[in-house]
Amino acid sequence: MKRPATQHNANAVEVLYTVGKKMRHLRRARGLTLQELAKKTGLSAAMLSMIERGKASPSVGSLVVISATLGLQIPELLGRPAQNEEMVTREAKQNVIKTAEGVVHRVITKDTARGLEITLNDYARGTSNSAAPITHQGFEYGLILDGALAVIVNGEEHRLKTGDLISYPSSEPHRIFNRGRKRALALWINLHNG
Repeated sequence: MKRPATQHNANAVEVLYTVGKKMRHLRRARGLTLQELAKKTGLSAAMLSMIERGKASPSVGSLVVISATLGLQIPELLGRPAQNEEMVTREAKQNVIKTAEGVVHRVITKDTARGLEITLNDYARGTSNSAAPITHQGFEYGLILDGALAVIVNGEEHRLKTGDLISYPSSEPHRIFNRGRKRALALWINLHNG
């Protein structure tokens, strides 16, 4: 005889779904394939795929390595904002991530409760945010602080130089790259709507 699902079971299923959804969103936002994330974490692509679909329960060790690789704290991966009530975030506490494509992201702040992420992105000559256009939830603003970047949104290329601002829905396929002769520095603000 099949027992009815308890509230505990329903909560566990919801947590697995939340972890998977958040993990997939962050992996795609960082331009990583399942295979690339597998290589970085030491976990199999098949296992990561099952976690993303809410079909497998990751161990604590897996959660630690996935969270660290994606640049967040475990509570954030579980769908809860990290407790950060500090008014000032010192540079030494800001997480720095180097993508497979060679871009260095410094996460200045990540306020999951308000759906805000601000990063300082350093694009060396010839680097891009991803190998192909990506999409994810939210809306983003990019301000070029130094150098020049090309931003392709929905197949249309926008060439930006120091002082230029671009904004677009993150759900539109986009790719950012540096075809200039020197490095480019950009402040990126992402508003996540879910």
